[in-house]
Amino acid sequence: MEATTNWHVEPMSYDGLAPDETRAPQAASDDGLLDAYSRAVTSAAERVSPSVVNIDVHRRRDGRPRHSPLEAHGSGSGFLFTPDGFILTNSHVVRGAEGLTVTLYDGRRVDATLVGDDPDTDQAVVRVSAPGLSAATFGDSHALRVGQLVVAIGNPYGFQCTVTAGVVSALGRSLRSTSGRLIDNVIQTDAALNPGNSGGPLVDSRGRVIGVNTAVIRPAQGICFAIGINTATFVASRLIKDGRITRGYLGVAGQDVPLRRRLVRFHELPAESGILVVSVEPGSPAERAGVVAGDVIIGLGDRPIDGIDGLHRLLIDTAVGGASTLAVIRRTEKLELPIVPEASRPTARP
Repeated sequence: MEATTNWHVEPMSYDGLAPDETRAPQAASDDGLLDAYSRAVTSAAERVSPSVVNIDVHRRRDGRPRHSPLEAHGSGSGFLFTPDGFILTNSHVVRGAEGLTVTLYDGRRVDATLVGDDPDTDQAVVRVSAPGLSAATFGDSHALRVGQLVVAIGNPYGFQCTVTAGVVSALGRSLRSTSGRLIDNVIQTDAALNPGNSGGPLVDSRGRVIGVNTAVIRPAQGICFAIGINTATFVASRLIKDGRITRGYLGVAGQDVPLRRRLVRFHELPAESGILVVSVEPGSPAERAGVVAGDVIIGLGDRPIDGIDGLHRLLIDTAVGGASTLAVIRRTEKLELPIVPEASRPTARP
């Protein structure tokens, strides 16, 4: 008689795992990731929300006499960046305002004064006088990476301290400001922004402000922009000091790029990055100096340049109409081009 063997067949799931081995470990892992994501967003929001404010703008109707009462004329967001009441927001939020009222996190409403604004970077500083203010902590927008978690906080449509989350979609974007000037090194994010979010903070997972929310593209979804906090803080410091910013103008559009190591060593350059010239405006100081697309700017005068933010800083300090030199790398050659920066024009690039 032939021997028989009893086979025990265990039903398998669709992925080859037995029922008692199915996705419980994976589900637990997913739950842990979702919990960590939630904790990061809630922690960031809790840290920065006390510094976020709503800014109401008041103006007189066109044609009304100066003694007529002010009327509400829009609102936006901002955030306290010093404990003595300095608030960072967008220029387009407060420009032309005849009166400003700030609503703090705890509901207090206080009058605010405009310290200064810079349409070229869409940044402005206003100030309030009130006790118990909570200032935001700044991060480093130069250290951002594409895909990094970010949280946007603001007051869209008057809904105070609304929180949205997303990622850094791209870095190094250019955005044209209301003055016509290109703002470089702009952060692109898919954290949802709506009217009223302008001027609010974009923060990282540790609650550090890394950008100032400034614009959305309509009707596109998930394409929003923020000015890097490194640019914003530099502008804010100048606005606090002088109330305005005067810039020199070269007439180039560019983007930050790393330099080849052999070029850095060969020319003994102090920085390992520069600005790749993408285009040169006709009739500009740069064109007259002989700058061409493809050049990499590495210095102005006797000062090295490692990126667009550095060039902006130098153009603020460079005397308009004074002779200077622009150091560029063209292919492998280092050139010193004589240049005379002009006064910044309404439609000017750096």
